Amino acid sequence: MSTYSEIYTQNAAMIARHSAGGLNRYREQLYERWSNTGFPTRKTENYRSIDLTEPLSVDYGLNLSRVQIPTDPARLFHCDVPDVSDNIHFVVNDQYYDRPDEPVGELPQGVVVCSMRRACEQYGPLIDAYLSRLVMRFDDPIANFNGAFAQDGLFVYVPDGVRLDRPIQLINIMHAGGPLMANAHNLVVLGNDAYAQLLVCDHCMEQNIRFCATRTTEVFLGQRASYEHYKLENTSTQMCSLNNLLVSQAEGSRFLGNIITLHNGVTRNNISIDQDGPGCDTHLCGMATLDGTQQVDNFSSIHHLHPQGTSNELFKYILDDSSRGVFMGRLKVMPGAQKTEAFQTNRNILLTDTAQVRTKPQLEIYADDVKCSHGATTGQLDEQALFYMRQRGIGEHEAKMLLMQAFVSDVTNNIRIPSLHERITLLVENRLRGNRPTAGHACISNACGGCALADRKNKQ
Repeated sequence: MSTYSEIYTQNAAMIARHSAGGLNRYREQLYERWSNTGFPTRKTENYRSIDLTEPLSVDYGLNLSRVQIPTDPARLFHCDVPDVSDNIHFVVNDQYYDRPDEPVGELPQGVVVCSMRRACEQYGPLIDAYLSRLVMRFDDPIANFNGAFAQDGLFVYVPDGVRLDRPIQLINIMHAGGPLMANAHNLVVLGNDAYAQLLVCDHCMEQNIRFCATRTTEVFLGQRASYEHYKLENTSTQMCSLNNLLVSQAEGSRFLGNIITLHNGVTRNNISIDQDGPGCDTHLCGMATLDGTQQVDNFSSIHHLHPQGTSNELFKYILDDSSRGVFMGRLKVMPGAQKTEAFQTNRNILLTDTAQVRTKPQLEIYADDVKCSHGATTGQLDEQALFYMRQRGIGEHEAKMLLMQAFVSDVTNNIRIPSLHERITLLVENRLRGNRPTAGHACISNACGGCALADRKNKQ
């Protein structure tokens, strides 16, 4: 902690000078919050299930003066999801890369997709109305640290009544010659009756370099707006990824979040959703395929603050070797939030005796006219189902593959972009089979380095 405190106090003026202007508004307050607590430990409330001490003790570099890496991210990295978007934006480490020679696709009038820096320069009043409001409300150590150091990110604005017919894609690439930390802050604002989809892909270009990234995304949905947020992590075992997804829903809005981890090192996803108006609908789901010593911790909070809201939450893990998964989910129904319907489920498959999962679904209900439930299960592949399939001529390896794919299908089926659904279904299969990918392609690079969950069990 002392290192980053010293870095901040010695370079505060430079951080602010090279930052998107709007991010400076609460920077000092967020730094003070973080300096009072430091990074979370096992003693920190909400972080007792994951140990971040080792990945956060690495001497990471910080690019506070915003020196741009001389590279073309579009050539460095190619997306293999067919026709998913012609509106692709790159953030290399924590720096947004403009591509004047390769303009992004045309957008409807009034829609803005650009760097946070440009947004603060051209749309100051709009930025000031939203930026960091949810971070200040959330008050989390990682979000506070990000608020102290983040200098850029992506801004998306969709005005009232506008519907985007194709997704926006954000590709985050970690790329450096030595250990590096990146801190970015994204803001998504949808007006009343607007509709948009955002696909966020996280990748590493180097496999043997230690990286750490803190990324905060704030989402504000206007009345009856509809928004889909897809997050795909496919990085490396040397990656520490700390993410905050903070959502505010106005009356009648709809939110779908799908958080998928295919390959990683240590990951913590904080997801906080506030239904700030009546009649909101929230769908939150995710999955993780882990082996080795990989760790994923998904911590979610859905707050029903008004009547007639609905939410449905589903997370599934497949864990092999000595990997570790954590699911901590909290559904909170506040007084007056009558007619709420809220459901939460976590299901896990352990392929070895050394894999671990900790699950803690929670309900806090302060209203008396609601329908709420929560549940969690942890087990192994169904031996009877395996026996049934093998009796019908399906080999053991293929039978296990089919069972694991079926296990996560209700998560992948919540991907409403057809080409992305098809591609991620294939990626999950590749991840489970251990097919070695081709480097430099989005969504398949670094997919698993040849480790095969089903194959490994088949060889025992």
